[in-house]
Amino acid sequence: MASDLLSIAVTGAKAARTALDVTAQNIANASTDGYIRRSVSLEEVSSAGGIGQTGDISLSGVRIDRIVRNADLFRQAEVRRTGADAARANAEVSGLENIEAAVEQSNVFSAISTFEGSLLQLVSDPVDPSLRTAVIEDARTMTRALNIAATSLDAVGEIVRFEAADSVSQVNILAGELARVNLRLARASEASSDQTTLLDQRDLLLQKLSELVDINTTISADQTVEVRVGGASGPQLVAGGTSYSFAMATEADGTISFTLDGNPVTTTSGSLTGKNQALAKLAQVQTDLDTIATDLISTINTAQANGVALDGSAGQAMLSGTGAADIGLAFENGSLIATAPSGAGANSRDPGNLNAMRTALTSTDTSGAMDALLFDISSTVAGRTVTRDALQSIANTASIALQSQAGVDLDQEAVNLIRFQQAFQASGRVMQVAKDIFDTLLGIR
Repeated sequence: MASDLLSIAVTGAKAARTALDVTAQNIANASTDGYIRRSVSLEEVSSAGGIGQTGDISLSGVRIDRIVRNADLFRQAEVRRTGADAARANAEVSGLENIEAAVEQSNVFSAISTFEGSLLQLVSDPVDPSLRTAVIEDARTMTRALNIAATSLDAVGEIVRFEAADSVSQVNILAGELARVNLRLARASEASSDQTTLLDQRDLLLQKLSELVDINTTISADQTVEVRVGGASGPQLVAGGTSYSFAMATEADGTISFTLDGNPVTTTSGSLTGKNQALAKLAQVQTDLDTIATDLISTINTAQANGVALDGSAGQAMLSGTGAADIGLAFENGSLIATAPSGAGANSRDPGNLNAMRTALTSTDTSGAMDALLFDISSTVAGRTVTRDALQSIANTASIALQSQAGVDLDQEAVNLIRFQQAFQASGRVMQVAKDIFDTLLGIR
């Protein structure tokens, strides 16, 4: 009896000691990125009865079944999926906000409106040199505002593409690390400490990858993972111990495309997709801005050609260039503004051609087009921001659900410390009782 009692107590003490070690490990790694909470799985030890006790069961204590890594594959997949959607939306909104700032801060709309206003003032006295100078200066301000807007939009595109290129490099680095983890997992013993650590590394790498590009994962029996990009039928990024090259190319319109091991691949989520969506919007804004600049050049120069300058000479082009980036003043002498209709003499006060220029500008409605462009950008930003916030909320909910199941709760670990310490002390007390009983039996004469 005493021997059985002692062995049971020893197994209990060993189990409690192991549980204390695991609890200490959880507490120590509470802030470690990617760490999954561990717990101890115990099972009863039983054996058949001895001589003369056939069919009886003799209890033999407890033993460690395994150390459990509290990971939920479904919840981890949800965190990756929702996180990828949130990363896409966040990257897109960030790019759109930069586009909005680039256009609004250039003050193109107000510059166009001011130029049109100066033309209206010139109608009152077409020969006034100060009014003509004001038109030239306002035209200069307008062209420079368009230049600034175009340059700023180009800078936004360069920044987004630079960030995308850096993200592509990160994808390749993470894929390479994941392939190395796969090789080590294939050699790791089942339920070993090494395997548990490698699984934490594997899952953390997958989460980081999913924030950059959409991935589809398949877990093998040996816990290695196959990763594909662009859906379950997409090309492989990682297979066993091999990672394939993920690359980016810049298209003619400034958007980006991707290849995996030389094969075209289309991404649907992750920050790289969001950056590409922002670049697509940027290309549309640049096209619209160029259209506005081209309309201005064409409208004003056509009107100039139909009139005469202050000295009676034929009107000449006021604006040069082919778009927003290179639009500029073709002359700086206010007397060259063709206010009078063709055939009028020098110093004519007839504003007929000037009125025709203003009518053409009203018909083209460049200021209205600029206002519509600003509204389109701001509306897009507002709409995408709502979407981003909703997706971020969903991602946060999924992350909280995973954290509640797999994360370390220090309060709960503190309770476990007390519980397992008491279990260890109780097992020690059982061993003391076994010793006392054994000593008592030896003392019987």
